[in-house]
Amino acid sequence: MMVFCLRERYAEEEEFNMVHLRTEREIELIAASCQIVADTLDMLTEKILPGIRTTDLDKLAEEFIISKGARPAFKGYMGFPATLCVSIDDEVVHGIPTDRYLEEGQIVGIDCGAEKEGYYGDHARTFSVGSISGNKQKLMDVTKDCLLKGIEAAIPGNYVSDIGHAIQSIAESNGFSVVRELVGHGIGSSLHEEPQIPNYGNPKQGYKLTEGMCIAIEPMINMGKKEIKTDSDGWTIRTTDGHVSAHFEHTVAITSDGPEILSKSRLYG
Repeated sequence: MMVFCLRERYAEEEEFNMVHLRTEREIELIAASCQIVADTLDMLTEKILPGIRTTDLDKLAEEFIISKGARPAFKGYMGFPATLCVSIDDEVVHGIPTDRYLEEGQIVGIDCGAEKEGYYGDHARTFSVGSISGNKQKLMDVTKDCLLKGIEAAIPGNYVSDIGHAIQSIAESNGFSVVRELVGHGIGSSLHEEPQIPNYGNPKQGYKLTEGMCIAIEPMINMGKKEIKTDSDGWTIRTTDGHVSAHFEHTVAITSDGPEILSKSRLYG
């Protein structure tokens, strides 16, 4: 679940203004929560078909997370009413599950979080609903590549902006745009912590990446223009031009051996 690049919205989180360097044990606990989230999305993969309601996906996810001894991290967070963020086509992030049905040819971003033993996991993927157009498939492929290139830049000694620069370079070289107002974030004993992780920028700016940091990297890439707007529900964010958007996210630990993906799928890598 991304952060608005507006710190005052998160002022109620005491830890949001702190950068934590996590111990090996803490990283293990974060990884355990991340694995529950990855397993949840693995479980949902075969359910994402034309004709299923997004509320059905949400119910399945909540039951699965609870069965693993964890709790849904998003439900109730700042008033968000569901376990999943389910965002269809031109919805960028934070779509609220409803009784609407998925339709052939759509793409749907699913963002999920879990908390267990006081530590959080956060992970998102964009899925195709049945057969999709070549343009939508390219957007999904490029957005996933943006995530992987951003992760490659997450090494000790680099800077937060090196991640965003890598993401922006891939997206824009493919003719897509990067959402500016929404960013990744630190994660650990709170869902959102410092540092913020923008998906754009010039190299060698912002926080210096240090071993022990855990961050959520989450490019949100639009097929059209970068501008976004918020629906009247106060949560759903969509593109202003109506073009589709894709979103992928991993929680990553910064280690001396390079970035370690904590939210990796057991089934799909």
